[in-house]
Order: sequence, then structure tokens, then C-alpha cells
Amino acid sequence: MYADTLPSTAPPPRGKSLTAARAQHVVKAYGSGATRVVALDAVDVAIERGQFTAIMGPSGSGKSTLMHCLAGLDTVTSGQIWVDDVEITSLPERRLTELRRDRVGFVFQAFNLLPTLNVMENITLPMDIAGRKPDAGWIAEVVETVGLTGRLKHRPGQLSGGQQQRVAVARALAARPAIVFGDEPTGNLDSRAGAEVLSFLRTSVDTLGQTIVMVTHDPVAASYADRVLYLADGRVVGDMYGPTADNVLERMKQFDGRGRAS
Repeated sequence: MYADTLPSTAPPPRGKSLTAARAQHVVKAYGSGATRVVALDAVDVAIERGQFTAIMGPSGSGKSTLMHCLAGLDTVTSGQIWVDDVEITSLPERRLTELRRDRVGFVFQAFNLLPTLNVMENITLPMDIAGRKPDAGWIAEVVETVGLTGRLKHRPGQLSGGQQQRVAVARALAARPAIVFGDEPTGNLDSRAGAEVLSFLRTSVDTLGQTIVMVTHDPVAASYADRVLYLADGRVVGDMYGPTADNVLERMKQFDGRGRAS
């Protein structure tokens, strides 16, 4: 049976929330005929503003594909996606590029920092390229939140891996995006540095009101989120609010190698 038949922790009572991103009947398929592979199978999902959402599932479940489609990094075969109330699946490439630049932040495993630029220059680089003047007050708040105040003149080679990823987080937050996507953002870090980065992501939600969506396979990382969204076989098969590392791990144990619940 699929995991949607399993008990799920109910969300706390609340009024209707605005969404930072949502998908409606999204299908993503590769190939055709006998070789057709469906990565996302009629997915409906809403990402609430001001919350930290983790996406989990077995290998091949479609979690990274869903994130890439929600972020406008990949196209869909059918269905619709909205980011910050803009329907992106029909946007021309130029408009989509502008939307990703202005309203979406990204944090990946690789830090993607320019070694010749210092911390502040790396943080403001996307806005510099776009010809936009950074909001000095907001940048200062972001820098303080991620604990980089004393490191702004340092270059990436002078920082630890955890510090470099904090720079990447600050860069993602600097333009005040509607939503930040993280693809295994702590995957290249040791447990201590990873915990620091996750704490800063958590703080950016609680203190700065940011919306974060993170793909992860790590139950400990997922426990920093407000909600865990589970995928299997390209479908949303359940979610969990107020996750702990133990109950996330217990849920993940119920999946077998085929991406189905055992």
C-alpha cells in the first residue's frame, strides 16, 4: 500500500494561509511509448508562506524533480505551477529567468562562491549582475542572522565549509525572495557544520519570515522543518507537521527500495 494510508500528524489549527508556491496536477515525464518514465504523477501541493518545508522520499521518488519544477528550473509535461502567485508554466523563458532572479533563492550542496570575491561581494553578486541596489538594512540583518558579521572581507578560501554555505544562504536571502529552495544544502558538510547551517535556515524562517523548501534524505535535517512532505513513485503520499528525527526516520523505514510503503 502507499504511504497515504498511514497515519499522518495533523497540522495545527490555523486560518487559510497564502502560498509561496503551488503545483496543480503536475506531470513530469521523460521519453515516450515503452520507454516513458513518469517522474511526477499528477502532483498537487501547496507551500505555505513563512514555513520551512522538507521534501523526502526514496531514491527515484521525484523529490528533486518536484523541487526543480517548483523553482522553475525544469519544465513540466502538463499541469500548472505558481510561484508568488505568478503562473510560471506558461511564462516565456526571459520572464521566467527574471522571476527566478527576483523572487527565488537557491542553496545547493556546492557553495558556488566566486573565489576572487569577498563574502559581501558574493552575497550581493546576483543583485549586482541584475543592476539592482541592495537594501543595506536588509543585508545587514541577513548577515547578522547567519553569523557572518565579522567575515565580510574574507574570501571563500579563508572560510570553513560551514561558513561558505552560510554565505550561500545569505546570498539566497539577500534579494528578499518569495521562496528559497535548498537541494541537500548540508550534503557536503560534517554534522556540526550541517547543524549550524540548518539552524540558520530555521532562524531565517522564524526571524526573517522566509519561506524555505529543502530536499533532503536526512531525518535530522528534516526535523528542523515545520512540515515534511513525502513522495513515492512520483506522487505525494503523505506529510507530517512538527517532525522529529525519530518519527521522520520511522516513516522513512516504511518505504522499500521501489519507493512504495512496505
